[in-house]
Amino acid sequence: MIEPTIALQEAIRAKLINSPAVTALVPADRIKAGTTRPDECPCIRIGEAHTVMHGNDYTSQRIAEIFLDVHAWTVNEGERQAKEITWAVQCALDGKLTVTGGDCFEFKITGARYPRDPDPDAYGHGVLSVEALVRWVI
Repeated sequence: MIEPTIALQEAIRAKLINSPAVTALVPADRIKAGTTRPDECPCIRIGEAHTVMHGNDYTSQRIAEIFLDVHAWTVNEGERQAKEITWAVQCALDGKLTVTGGDCFEFKITGARYPRDPDPDAYGHGVLSVEALVRWVI
């Protein structure tokens, strides 16, 4: 099993690049892990993860509770396009995620928000927050 947040980021990216609704709005090569405002837009950045480990008590089963944000960025299209991308991401993530080396047995979207950028006429920004429980056996 790779580090749990990386495994979840990869699973989310796989779902997004295989969604025609998402890739109609954002090219697949602009969907990647990262946390900063990008140079090229529109894009999706999968980042800002926090992990709580469970089961590290000499058992063979490990569980990671992962909290992660998925960012949609636009330029010159503003908040409306950011909302459209965020909604497409939310729809694409409906269903089971395949996590390398483990099992994502619980996944939920906990919220979406649209923070104002310092230049709101140029940049649009959507943030989708997700939570997952990932289990693997060592």
